[in-house]
Amino acid sequence: MSDISSRGYINSDVLVSTDWVAENLSNENIRIVESNEDPLLYPSGHIPGAVQIDWTTDLNDQLIRDYLQKDGFENLLRKNGISENTTVVFYGDKNNWWACYAFWVFQLFGFTNAKIMDGGRLKWVNENRDLTKDVPKYSESDYKAPNRDDDKVRAFRDEVLGHVQTGLPLVDVRSPQEFTGERLHMPDYPNEGALRGGHIPGAVNVPWATAINTEDSTFKTADELKNIYEVEQHLQPEDDIIAYCRIGERSSHTWFVLTYLLGYKNVKNYDGSWTEWGNLVGVPIAK
Repeated sequence: MSDISSRGYINSDVLVSTDWVAENLSNENIRIVESNEDPLLYPSGHIPGAVQIDWTTDLNDQLIRDYLQKDGFENLLRKNGISENTTVVFYGDKNNWWACYAFWVFQLFGFTNAKIMDGGRLKWVNENRDLTKDVPKYSESDYKAPNRDDDKVRAFRDEVLGHVQTGLPLVDVRSPQEFTGERLHMPDYPNEGALRGGHIPGAVNVPWATAINTEDSTFKTADELKNIYEVEQHLQPEDDIIAYCRIGERSSHTWFVLTYLLGYKNVKNYDGSWTEWGNLVGVPIAK
């Protein structure tokens, strides 16, 4: 794959290469964070110095379906030695979809000094780079979190319903079988998740992984991404867009692509997604 800076992204500095990470493993101002779907991957071997942030136990409130509040996020960063001046580099399995999810949650607290390692865990492993089972220990930081602000990057069901009623763009990033209602979950996963199958009326279907090169999990070039979203689906950088999937993890990947790589200014992730919408009383669906 071509050098990141040559791919035409609006914000190419939000991605770093595996070479860059390897060269910065001893940099005290950088914290590598692994975030996976499979929680057993990290203890089986990870990038030296990387900490694990688990999406279920670390990022989500354990009593209500919501994310950490200010105190919880502050404690999470402090115990991992992350301060306001630390550059956080996320990577993980599944083509970085959980890494992008963690990146997105960090944005709810305005933590913008964050990047994604292009190619994720797969690329690092396939390049036969060093892995370790040692869990690092860092001195606790004095990070002070702001109040969480959902307005800029997170959509709730009433806003989604407003998009349906006014015909504003919605991007369903699930598989075609989920979009049509044939399945209630991803292929090769248990068929559960909602009482009804289908999609939100007016949504276009752009499976999240179409943005990825299958051979090495890197992101496609800006021209290739524009062809997918702008030529084929007629989206534009100035559009007011909401992306969704089943619980908001796959759509956070598409949110990242549209917001950072293509420079769209008004994209939100509906993390309630089909698990909420497919179970709501009184809202329309389409098949």
